[in-house]
Amino acid sequence: METSKQRTLKGSFSLYGKGLHTGLSLTVTFNPAPENTGYAIQRIDLEEQPIIEAIAENVVNTERGTVLAKGDIRVSTVEHGLAALYALGIDNCLIQVNGPEFPILDGSAAMYVDKMEEIGIEEQNAPKDFYIIRKKIEVKDETTGSCITILPDEQFSITAMCSFQSKFINSQFATLDNINNFSEEIAPARTFVFVRDIVPLLEANLIKGGDLDNAIVIYEREVSQEKLDQLADVLKVPHMDATKIGYIQHKPLMWENECTRHKLLDIIGDMALIGKPIKGRIVATRPGHTVNNKFARLMRKEIRKHEIQAPIYDPNEEPIMDNNRIRELLPHRYPMQLVDKIIAIGPNSIVGVKNVTANEPFFPGHFPQEPVMPGVLQVEAMAQCGGLLVLNQVEEPERWSTYFLRIDDVKFRQKIVPGDTLLFRVELLHPVRHGISSMKGYMFVGDTVVSEATFTAQIVKNK
Repeated sequence: METSKQRTLKGSFSLYGKGLHTGLSLTVTFNPAPENTGYAIQRIDLEEQPIIEAIAENVVNTERGTVLAKGDIRVSTVEHGLAALYALGIDNCLIQVNGPEFPILDGSAAMYVDKMEEIGIEEQNAPKDFYIIRKKIEVKDETTGSCITILPDEQFSITAMCSFQSKFINSQFATLDNINNFSEEIAPARTFVFVRDIVPLLEANLIKGGDLDNAIVIYEREVSQEKLDQLADVLKVPHMDATKIGYIQHKPLMWENECTRHKLLDIIGDMALIGKPIKGRIVATRPGHTVNNKFARLMRKEIRKHEIQAPIYDPNEEPIMDNNRIRELLPHRYPMQLVDKIIAIGPNSIVGVKNVTANEPFFPGHFPQEPVMPGVLQVEAMAQCGGLLVLNQVEEPERWSTYFLRIDDVKFRQKIVPGDTLLFRVELLHPVRHGISSMKGYMFVGDTVVSEATFTAQIVKNK
């Protein structure tokens, strides 16, 4: 069982530019961070240099970008930098900024990606904690018609479909089938704005730093020549013929669907606020920061409900260890051999299976009228899986035995009855030292944790 490790940057880097909404000259610095930090943003321009945790619950505004806050302290336009971190598989990062927003740069995530790849990415010791989608999850916004759906899939992929309510831009879609292609297929896609939206944004005291170097401007509804000339002066571009609709830009479109690719970029940036990498397929219809944040918040609720996920079990796959191999490694025999097979094993974890049948020898006495598997045997079954995990650490495992020294923090959450299929997941808490190991075991029925315990064991060579 292969386990991915958490990752962080090998060093620090800074990027400089103006803020899209404030027009301020800003510097943002990305730094390595310890395991299990996640993404944290620090306002170094303020006296106490407060840190805002980059999670969905801290989003306070999604009108023209994603705004995070801690009390009265805010930071906005974070989505492009966070998208780059997420897409490159970086789990832990401390981001320092000297103002209320990240610099807009060229309106894409390309500069972030280039710097991250240049500085390098470092693997850490802690395991990467993927959240695996087991069922369809969906969030809708009835007002806008926006919808985000995530479906089970072995990998992460995403498709965005956009309708711009414009005769000039048709409905578009964009797909990222492999997150490893983010740098080439999605990161360079620039943000965009419609001419019809510029005046309201200016009146709202926004986009003070907007220009044709950091955004695509779309002129798709004819206005008067006077009005277009006024906007051209604001954008610091030559006057244009008001009768000719089209793109207003310094650099040509990179793709016909660049706008929708940027929407996809924004989704990934807002997904970074979930706090865990996801394995699943996302389909987004008419996405925007508001529905993106609703989706991220819903995912965080789902994760809290299933904080410990059950292993994936396919009964059609050949086991790593069958009953006969288990008998060679463990001294237990009927009726005390309580693990039927091992379906996954790695350096630090193991997954086992037991099918609970109606003719188990303990049911006639526990209890005849209401058969329930004794809690002590549930613990014993997890312990046997743990023994197999520890024996996997040594040469000639047949010549060693495992004896449990201590069992702590035992919890029983649900009855085990005939017909249940038990899945065990046992993880090493620390490496085996001087023949002593500590482990955490979970037992599942379906997706539900039914019992758990912490074990300390000693491995002894047989005479």
